[in-house]
Amino acid sequence: MFKHSHPYPPFIKNSTRKLIVGTLPPPGFTTGDLLEKDVDFCYGSYYNSLWLFIDSIHHLNLRYDNSEEAVSQRKAFLIKQNIGVCDIVESCEREKIEASDLGMKHVELRNIIGYLKEYPAIDTLLFTGGNSKNGPEYFFRKQIRDHGLKLELVSKETPRRHQFVMPVDAGHSPELQRVVKTVSLTSASGAANISIGSNPLYKQLKARHPKFTTFDFRVLQYREFL
Repeated sequence: MFKHSHPYPPFIKNSTRKLIVGTLPPPGFTTGDLLEKDVDFCYGSYYNSLWLFIDSIHHLNLRYDNSEEAVSQRKAFLIKQNIGVCDIVESCEREKIEASDLGMKHVELRNIIGYLKEYPAIDTLLFTGGNSKNGPEYFFRKQIRDHGLKLELVSKETPRRHQFVMPVDAGHSPELQRVVKTVSLTSASGAANISIGSNPLYKQLKARHPKFTTFDFRVLQYREFL
């Protein structure tokens, strides 16, 4: 049984307003077996295209290698944009060394609600995946139930949006209730290309523009939030 532990602590600052929430990097990031174009940081796998999307949106000219500069570039962007990263899975066990969410067993979660309390500027959670089993939204739904909280649907259109109200701390007026929004982005992994291909909006855009790709679809989606 392979013990798959998250190699990175949460990247959150006091000014963080949006928090990216995924599950786990591929096992190679836990074992230190990075590929040539991998970056030793959150979402650093070259085969997870999140930073490629961000790079395309903001024209950052990022490096894609194991250098310290590549890490520094990404941290600087996140700090400037008031974005943090806190994947919800701390560790899990796997019968074989692979990266699928469905392969995770005996999952230990990070306390996202605890981080929201610690960093009150956070007003949006950006899930890098939907509510499929063992996805970030799936685990978060389980976690907030344990805190007596409930997601309220705001929009069922892709990307699906919800919101919930954080409890008011003792000594604060109920009028100061804090609403936290959630957005379930289409996963940045290559495996999501199949589901994108069946998306009505993607089909519509593809029909209008034959050269439109699944990469373009996610850039279009992510631009609003990142």
